[in-house]
Amino acid sequence: MGYGLIAINKNNVSLVEMGVLQLAKNKNHAERLELIYKKMDSLIKLHKPASVAIEAPFFGKNVQSMLKLGRAQGVAIAAAMMGGLQAAEYAPRKIKQSITGRGSATKEQVWQMLQHILKFEDDVRFMDATDAVAAALCHHYQSRFEVLKAGNGPAKSIPKSSSGKKNSWNTFISSHPDRVKK
Repeated sequence: MGYGLIAINKNNVSLVEMGVLQLAKNKNHAERLELIYKKMDSLIKLHKPASVAIEAPFFGKNVQSMLKLGRAQGVAIAAAMMGGLQAAEYAPRKIKQSITGRGSATKEQVWQMLQHILKFEDDVRFMDATDAVAAALCHHYQSRFEVLKAGNGPAKSIPKSSSGKKNSWNTFISSHPDRVKK
C-alpha cells in the first residue's frame, strides 16, 4: 500500500512524504488491515493533514482481490474518520486525468508528471506510492476547483473554441499553469 502527503502553500505544492507500507505476506488479512490502520493513524498524528484522499475501488475480474482492496480502503477511511478527517475518494481515471490530462495515462506517465510537478528524485522504491501521491494532488486540484465553482475564489471564465463550444484543453491549461512544460 502506498501513501503520500503533500503540502500546499498558496499556489505552491510540495511533497512532504511518500512511502510504501510493506504488508507482510505471512500475516493473515486481519493483521494486514491492522497494519494499515496503525500506519494511517501514525501519519495523521504526525503530519496533521487537512484531509485524506483515497483511490476509489475499481472493478476488476478477480472478486477476491476486489474484496480485499475494499476492506483495506475501508480501514484507511475509518482511520481518517477517527482522526477527525473527511476522506474523499477519486476514481483511477479521474486521478490520471487530473495529473496528466489523460484518463488512460500509464503509471509511468503519472510518475513522470508527479516528478515534474513536485520536483523529487527518481526512486523506483516509491513507484507504488505514485497512486497515493497522485490521489493527494488530484484532491488538491479538485478542492481548488470546488472553491472556484462555489464562488469563494476569483471567477474564471471558460475559454471557448472558435466554434463557440467549451474548450476543455484550454480550460485545463489555464487552471493548471504549474503543470505546463516549457
